[in-house]
Order: sequence, then C-alpha cells, then structure tokens
Amino acid sequence: MHIDPAQISASALYQHLIRIIAPRPIAWVSTVSLSGVTNLAPFSFFTGVGAKPPSVLFCPSNRRDGTPKDSLKNILDTGEFVINVVPFRLAEAMNLSSAELPPDESEFELAGIATAASSFVKPPRVHASPVSLECTLLHHLALAPGPGGANIVVGKIVHLHLDDAVLDGAGWADPGLLDLIGRLGGASYCRTTDRFDLPRPSVP
Repeated sequence: MHIDPAQISASALYQHLIRIIAPRPIAWVSTVSLSGVTNLAPFSFFTGVGAKPPSVLFCPSNRRDGTPKDSLKNILDTGEFVINVVPFRLAEAMNLSSAELPPDESEFELAGIATAASSFVKPPRVHASPVSLECTLLHHLALAPGPGGANIVVGKIVHLHLDDAVLDGAGWADPGLLDLIGRLGGASYCRTTDRFDLPRPSVP
C-alpha cells in the first residue's frame, strides 16, 4: 500500500497514524482555567524532549469546530500544567476523563478522581498517579488552524513527584512496578508489564 497524505481525509490519516506510531505513552494532563475550573484529559501524542532543560511535549489537536481544547486554552492562559502517568489500575478513570465536557465542568469530578496539590504550579495532580510532572509552558506551536489542527506544547518540568512504591533498590522508577499503559490503534492499549531487556552492544 502507498498513501499520499494529501489524497485522503485528515481523519483517515489519523487512523493510520495511531496504528503505526505505537505503543504511545499517555500524558494525563491536568490544567486549571482562569476562573478556577480544573480540567483533566489524556493525550497519547506525548514524549520527553530532553533533560537540559528538563522538558516534555504533547500534541493536542483542535476540536471538531476548530477551537482549541480546554487543556490547550488553559495552558495558553495560565502557562502551567501537570502531566500524570497512567497505570493499569487507573485506565477506566483515564478513559472517562476523555469525555468532551463544557468548559465549566471538571473531568476530575466526572470520573471521581481525587486531586493532590502541586508544589509549584496551580493545576492539581492526580493523587493516585505514581508519577506527576509539574510543568510551565516553554513553547506552543500551532501547525494548522481549523478542525483537527495539530498543536505542539513543550513544557519545562519544574518538579517531579514519584511514589516510593514504584522505585527499585537504586531509586529509579521500575517499569514493572509502574505498570503503565500505552495507547495502540482503535480501542486497544498495552502494559509495561510485558517487556524484555536488550543491553546496548559495547564498542571495541
């Protein structure tokens, strides 16, 4: 099969991409509006950028009507957000929070998700998440306007919360203890409990 992106709809191309670019980690992004309403939404076009500065990025697309999603609007308005990771035990709650609510309603309340205060930013973190990254906005790049238009949000990590229960003996986060889920195509997900180790080759 050969595909010319210009010859198919954006929605069809999106369906191809989410099946090809997999598995994808999930950024469960918490924000707060200028009026104080909390927002929580999952995004799977998400990755780390680097350690200097400590930074991450995720990519929220515009709504079907072409307006920015609440997460993006809140970040642009306040310059702050928190990325929470999603273990298997929180999969159902994460899925509930993906519902598109009016701006004056909170996904935390809809999904019954308890919050915890952040240390340096206003948006709360997900209390039950084993890792939360408090971030301030570094860059926003709008790649296309209108419905489905892609945006890139780059955040600087200003504080990390790690549950001691997911750390190994050396103090590093253990993939098995984290038991994170990843996004695949369609309605499918995967878990970090199914993995293998492959040491890098040594250079003579």
